[in-house]
Amino acid sequence: MFPLKDNIPLARFPLITVVLVAINAVAYLLEIRHGGSFFGGPSAGVAVRWGAIPYEITHPGAHCVLLAPQTLEGSGVVVCHHDLQGVDGGATAQPATWVTVFTSMFLHGSFLHVFGNMLFLAIFGPTIEDSMGRSRFLAFYLLGGLVALGAQVLVGPDSTVPTFGASGAIAAVLGGYALLHPRARVLALVLIIFLVTIIEVPAMFLLGFWFVLQLVYGLAGLASPISGGGGIAYFAHVGGFVFGLLAIRLFMIRRRPEPPLLAEY
Repeated sequence: MFPLKDNIPLARFPLITVVLVAINAVAYLLEIRHGGSFFGGPSAGVAVRWGAIPYEITHPGAHCVLLAPQTLEGSGVVVCHHDLQGVDGGATAQPATWVTVFTSMFLHGSFLHVFGNMLFLAIFGPTIEDSMGRSRFLAFYLLGGLVALGAQVLVGPDSTVPTFGASGAIAAVLGGYALLHPRARVLALVLIIFLVTIIEVPAMFLLGFWFVLQLVYGLAGLASPISGGGGIAYFAHVGGFVFGLLAIRLFMIRRRPEPPLLAEY
């Protein structure tokens, strides 16, 4: 199910949302220039260098390198410790950990990853930006991404798997949207085998179902750590969404009136 449009009118052009979408798109093109492919995403080396690694965050001064680099799905081994001299001839210069905390928000693992994230941001971001203004929305978005990363680090503080993607920040936007506009409705494209159709669904159903899935998959990953959650930071999604629910009223400066249940698009 892919959202296409909601029925909340906007008071002004969503400049920050458009800029964020553009930055993420350009960042994806830049990251695959240094190894990887357009549909498959960046190389594992790029992900380890610019992604946020929980071990680095919880062990100040530690840096990680990739040995025998493969693709993200390959058999590369990430080694983390405080002194990387002597590891495979010595480590290359690493970005500061605080830098990767922010760069990780603009990296994506594949074309579908960045496309899905930007689709949700483009649909739900403008309404939230409209409710709080541009500068507040940017702060809300970035802070949501930081909280989301913190939630993922909390459940796996010694993980050496790079965490990256805009999903956590966008989850904060979704959480804020669910609280501000529980009666909103969304046009969604539904794909069922060979059937393609467009239906109207309550935004609360779409976002609530998404959140429950993240929570269930995240808990399943904790119960079966061998699977590792399939490489998806589910608790970053959960943390971002909860942050959005709790913080949206602190950032908003005006609230758009609720549309009628049968409002036109």
